[in-house]
Amino acid sequence: MWINNAYAQFGGGGADSGLSSIIMMVGMFGVLWFVMIRPQMKRQKELKAMLESVAKGDEVSTVSGMLGRVVELKDQYVTLELAPNLQVKMQKSAIAAVLPKDTLKSI
Repeated sequence: MWINNAYAQFGGGGADSGLSSIIMMVGMFGVLWFVMIRPQMKRQKELKAMLESVAKGDEVSTVSGMLGRVVELKDQYVTLELAPNLQVKMQKSAIAAVLPKDTLKSI
């Protein structure tokens, strides 16, 4: 009894409103995809490519802000030389950026 009154009051809510709500949801997902998901996937792909291209002798910046030169590379780990006779072993995923050559000499 209550539902019939509600449909009568608002004009039914037939197939047109169902189709328009589906189109609206698809449109919102499309906007979400291009604004949030796609750029994040692109950043992840660039980060993965950068980590794979790290080589011995590269100067890098870590997520924690330390700057160092790559001394040794293994599958998951990298050894950085932060200062003369000071080497630190850390996960490869902790590298935030590869710096231009001779950056550490100017600091």
